[in-house]
Amino acid sequence: MSNKVNRVVLVGTGFVGSSYAFALLNQGVTEELVLIDINKEKSEGDAMDLNHGMPFAPSPTKIWFGNYEDCKDADIVVLTAGANQKPGETRLDLVEKNTKIFKNIIDQVMASGFNGIFLVATNPVDILTYATWKFSGLPKERVIGSGTILDTARFRYLLGEYFDVDTRNVHAYIIGEHGDTELPVWSHAFIGCRPIADMMKEKPQYKQEDLDNIFVNVRDAAYQIIERKGATYYGIAMGLVRLTKAILQNENSVLTVSAYLEGQYGQNDMYIGVPAIVNRNGIREVVELQLNEEEKEKFTHSANVLKDVMKRVGLQ
Repeated sequence: MSNKVNRVVLVGTGFVGSSYAFALLNQGVTEELVLIDINKEKSEGDAMDLNHGMPFAPSPTKIWFGNYEDCKDADIVVLTAGANQKPGETRLDLVEKNTKIFKNIIDQVMASGFNGIFLVATNPVDILTYATWKFSGLPKERVIGSGTILDTARFRYLLGEYFDVDTRNVHAYIIGEHGDTELPVWSHAFIGCRPIADMMKEKPQYKQEDLDNIFVNVRDAAYQIIERKGATYYGIAMGLVRLTKAILQNENSVLTVSAYLEGQYGQNDMYIGVPAIVNRNGIREVVELQLNEEEKEKFTHSANVLKDVMKRVGLQ
C-alpha cells in the first residue's frame, strides 16, 4: 500500500470555487487542496483565510495557492472557472466564452501529466463537460459534470417540505440538461418506498398543480437566486463536495451527474444529467430509468437542444 494522500486541485476561486473549498475544509474530505486562479491575489488570500480556520476543522487539510504543475499528483481536478451567468442570460449564452477558457485550462492541466478525474461545474455544464472530455483525451468515465445534482437536491428539498418528510428520504430525480429543458421523473418519485403517485390518490390535500409548481420552482431556482443575490454558490458547492466524497471514498453512490451516454436513454455521444453510480474510478455505470412516453419525449427534446448548441460551437 502506498501512503499517497488525496489531493484535489480547484481551478477557479470565484463564488462557487471558494464556497466549495470552504465546504471541503468543513467536512474534512481531502488531505490536500490546491487553489489555482488567474487572479493570484484572490487565491492567495483564500488559501490564507481557509488555513486560519484549520484549528476548527474536523481533520487536517493542507491548503495552498499553486499552479498547473500541482495537477500532476492530483486525484481530482475541479473546474469552476469561467464567465458567470448574468441576470437575463441563459446558461447556454455562456457557451462560447467558456469553451475558449476551458481549452486553455485543460491543455495546461494535461501538460502536467494529470491522470485523475475531472469534475466540471462551470455552465453550461453538460456542454463544457463534453468539451473537457474532448480536450483532455481522458476516458469518458473520468470526466464528470455536476449535471442535475443540484436540481435533484432542490427537487427533493421542496418535495420533503410539501409532504413533511426528511428530504433524505425523498427519492426523486431531475434529469436532462442542467437548464431550461430539464425534466422531473415523476414516474420514479418515491417517499421512502412509496410512489408519490399513490400518495396523491390517497390524500385529497395533495394536488397535481402543487407538484407542477414545485418543478417550476426547481427549474427556475437559479434565476430567482441570481435576481436576489447575483449568483448561486452554496448549494452547488455542497453538491460538488458530495461528488468529491463519493469519488475519494469509493462509495458507489447514485448521483445525478452529467455523464457520457452510449445508447442509454436513446442518446449517443453526449454528456447530459442522468443518475449514475460514482466511485474511485469515476462513473462506474449509468443508471437507466424506464421513462414513460411523456418523459422520453421531454428527455429527447432536452438532448436535442444541447446537441444544437454543440454543433453551433463546433464541438460536434
